[in-house]
Amino acid sequence: MLDIAEELDRWVGQGRDFAVATVVAVGGSAPRQPGAALAVDSEGTAIGSVSGGCVEGAVYELCRQALEDGEPVLERFGYSDDDAFAVGLTCGGVIDILVTPVRAGDQAVRGVVGAALAAAARGRAAALARIVSGPAELMGRAVLVRPDGSHEGGFGAHPELDRTVVREAAAYLDAGRTATLEIGEQGSRCGAPLTLLIESSVPPPRMIVFGAIDFASALVRMGKFLGYRVTVCDARPVFATAARFPDADEIVIEWPQKYLARTEVDGRTVLCVLTHDAKFDVPLLQLALRLPVAYVGAMGSRRTHLDRNERLREVGVGEMELARLRSPIGLDLGARTPEEVAVSIASEIVAGRRGGSGVSLTGAHTPIHHEAGPAVRIGSVA
Repeated sequence: MLDIAEELDRWVGQGRDFAVATVVAVGGSAPRQPGAALAVDSEGTAIGSVSGGCVEGAVYELCRQALEDGEPVLERFGYSDDDAFAVGLTCGGVIDILVTPVRAGDQAVRGVVGAALAAAARGRAAALARIVSGPAELMGRAVLVRPDGSHEGGFGAHPELDRTVVREAAAYLDAGRTATLEIGEQGSRCGAPLTLLIESSVPPPRMIVFGAIDFASALVRMGKFLGYRVTVCDARPVFATAARFPDADEIVIEWPQKYLARTEVDGRTVLCVLTHDAKFDVPLLQLALRLPVAYVGAMGSRRTHLDRNERLREVGVGEMELARLRSPIGLDLGARTPEEVAVSIASEIVAGRRGGSGVSLTGAHTPIHHEAGPAVRIGSVA
């Protein structure tokens, strides 16, 4: 749901009633991942998507019915081969959809959901945990958790459950993760097992491009397309200009290693070193390979790569650290133009992020969509 937060936040501000259908679980070759959502307001306006088109019509009707009934509903959609016009996923996957009405008269739900939408729309980190299955009286209940540990909402007369969910949601938020959480009867402390969907909304991940060269401009555009907040860093002011990089969120004129030492990075940050100049590369990579980032790639020929590795060894970079370096940067696409090279680099970043192999899907027996990870199960709470 938080993937369409900006528009839904406007709907809340306008006082609209709406129902939101959210993907809570997927199996097989499902087109959208948990958290993807479609919303329908009382006038029939729809935004978002849960299946890329396969079951949108049926989900739309579920939203209209939920608005009328005022009750949440969980529905499963799977592959249908008996009738070409039957409701089903033609891609062969299975998706579970939670439909939740968000009406002005139900402040227990609207207040928490509204706060979560406002946070996500403004780029603030927050996690929203909602009951997917469990006791009927808890269906539709939600908790909003912030990075500082504060929270809104809850599950009524179940303070132990509140504490468990807040703790787990905080961990999901710290990892920027959206997934389901299964809690056994002992763990839930509410007399029955239950399943929650925890959606994390976090600021966009960072892409830092070092080296204001012609290839960098295309990579900046690709990074923005993939949803990164992109910074270009170069020590040469004549090259690092807004005119050359109009799509960059930030342009920094500073020695790369000095900038990297002072800026914030995390486990989602990708570092692309395009300078292929030893006086920049070596001190920069010496630091970069020791940081807890998602990706470190460096441009250069194979000869440059071998020479750079030797220089890095000479300054104390170990073999395990060198193994993290993606060099020469990018996948083997036969790329030549800056735009093609940007696609090559972006493809390697996506493959690393999603666990892809980078091989052609034609003739392969690997999954098209890689799982984000299994549901987490909690049996008991100490």
